Amino acid sequence: MADTRLTARLRPRSLRARQLLAASIGLLAFLALAGYALDRAFIDVASEGQRERLRNYVYAYAGDIEFLRGGDIYPSESPPDDRFLRPGSGLYAEVVLPSGETWTSQSASGPQLPEATMLSAREEKFDGPLPMVRSDGTPGEAYRYGLGLVWSPDGRSDTEFAYTIYVMEDAGIVPRQVRVFRAALWVNLGVAGVILLLLQGLIVRWSLWPLRRVEQELVRVQRGQSERMGVQHPHELQPLTESINALIESEREHLARQRNTMSDLAHSLKTPLAVLRSRLDAGSGDAELREEVETQLQRMNDLVTYQLARAASSGHQLFSAAIEIEPSAEQIVRGLEKIYAAKGAVCEFEIDPSARFHGEQGDLQELLGNLLENAFKWAKSRVLLTVRPGETAPNRRPGLVLIVEDDGPGIPADRVASILQRGVRGDERVQGHGIGLSIVQDIVHSYRGELHVGRSEELGGACFSVRLPPGF
Repeated sequence: MADTRLTARLRPRSLRARQLLAASIGLLAFLALAGYALDRAFIDVASEGQRERLRNYVYAYAGDIEFLRGGDIYPSESPPDDRFLRPGSGLYAEVVLPSGETWTSQSASGPQLPEATMLSAREEKFDGPLPMVRSDGTPGEAYRYGLGLVWSPDGRSDTEFAYTIYVMEDAGIVPRQVRVFRAALWVNLGVAGVILLLLQGLIVRWSLWPLRRVEQELVRVQRGQSERMGVQHPHELQPLTESINALIESEREHLARQRNTMSDLAHSLKTPLAVLRSRLDAGSGDAELREEVETQLQRMNDLVTYQLARAASSGHQLFSAAIEIEPSAEQIVRGLEKIYAAKGAVCEFEIDPSARFHGEQGDLQELLGNLLENAFKWAKSRVLLTVRPGETAPNRRPGLVLIVEDDGPGIPADRVASILQRGVRGDERVQGHGIGLSIVQDIVHSYRGELHVGRSEELGGACFSVRLPPGF
């Protein structure tokens, strides 16, 4: 039970769960970074706006303040903002004179403002937050903007005196704005996040629907409700479904061949067994019975050997490694040239170095061995083996073209079908009666290829052409 629970915990997440988890984490990270960036941008904008606002107030006071001849200040009766007229409003103005005296706006009545110092002419200074005490006695902070100016009562340099204008604003204004902005920001981002997560869930469901359909089709195939996968799938899944269909068809064909082979073998053995039974029932002599038993046993042995060889060469494994053709061809030709040394037959190669056989080594040897042996058997002196890559298709291994020609008498067109036809009874397919070419045709068919028999244009004899299509 513990192992079952552990296996369940270690089971990989589904593709949908993976995509939703990744999208959720990415979306949350994006919203968090976007919120942080907007928050920092708003604070910077608010701070810069406050600085620019205080600067404008300073320049407004600088244009409205008048000095009497004795150096007394005569402020404007209409300040740039009504808050300068309300005590403790949070917006304060202060003018520092060379004598150390200061003038403050009506709003500065009550609060204890930060100490102000003189600035040099045309010097601007923005600082804060500076400590202060509000009208109600609570501590607070303020941002301050100052500008150093020079005034001359009669326009002469010797009568000039410097003064500084300060405008201060309670530091709590910007934090209040930031709090309001943050509340609205995170609420809106939260709503947007929920909507985007729901939308992402719909997108993931829609994008994974083809995989879900493939899964459903595969379940129907496993339950026997369908014979193969459908063909209407996105092009990314097309190689997968085609490979599954090819595997299904290959397994079915392999099973059918096994059944046919066993059926043919059983049917073929009926005759020898029937002969033996008839001899036993007839009471034949020992010598005659022994001779008949040896004959029928040899016949049955040949039948079993052939049927096993045919079953071994039926079908092939998908996704096999590429096999070079020339080494196998050379090995086969060396043996055949020794067997047919009396007629002096030789084999010439025209093999493309890039050509490869994608299948089983035994199938390649059966193809080459039977075709070359048939060519040597009927050739006068020359056999030609030509191999080159065949047709190609996107995302598939290339096909193969294999041609064997000889300079023998050739095969009449009206006999081509008969020499390739498979007999129903196994004892009709013995050595010298088309076994080799029948095996070749079975192998070619198992690779979904084509076998063509005609006349060689170069050598004048028979020409066997095998064309294998692009594979998976």
